[in-house]
Amino acid sequence: MNRRTMTVLEAAEYLGVCKDTIYTMVRTSEIPHFRIRRRIFFSQETIDAWIREQEVSFENQAI
Repeated sequence: MNRRTMTVLEAAEYLGVCKDTIYTMVRTSEIPHFRIRRRIFFSQETIDAWIREQEVSFENQAI
């Protein structure tokens, strides 16, 4: 069974940023996430969709 969720550290590595950046983005609701008790998790599918959304948004701003 493949795990489809990521921890903060795994999300940081996946996105190529430091974990402090991820914590800041979570705190300001810039990145989709969910919590189980106090732990923060990310769905890889949701993160991939969010990345595509960011790319489209950037392209529309550049026009």
